Amino acid sequence: MVEVFVGKTLLNKEGDLIDPEETLRNKVVGIYFSASWCPPCRDFIPSLCDFYTELVEESEPPAQFEIVFISSDKSSDDMVEYYHDMHGDWLALPWTDQYKHDLKNRYKITAFPKLVIVKENGDVITAKGRKQIRDQGLAFFQNFKAS
Repeated sequence: MVEVFVGKTLLNKEGDLIDPEETLRNKVVGIYFSASWCPPCRDFIPSLCDFYTELVEESEPPAQFEIVFISSDKSSDDMVEYYHDMHGDWLALPWTDQYKHDLKNRYKITAFPKLVIVKENGDVITAKGRKQIRDQGLAFFQNFKAS
């Protein structure tokens, strides 16, 4: 499981609490830093949804990949609305979890949107996931492995 989320609880779109140790085991993870008030974030979401759907939901077998949304919205309500209305069927760190600030510092997040792709041990594969997905599409995923 991605060491970055050890001891944390994530949410799915239904609001269920998810144990990342089981869900993220043996997976590459895209940590998606975003906010509803950010126009470039709203612009990128459809591309990210398509990428995720093709890679995880329509592939046989599904790719060992997951996205975790880290919100910088101004309120929990804003985050939930943005997550439900625009995001794919991936996971999120609860808005109230202050660990989001540690993640922003760890991955040097200074602007949004930012998609950091990490290995299971938390090492960065690329901090330019947004650009890589836009430029390469699904071929981007073929270039790396979870460990």
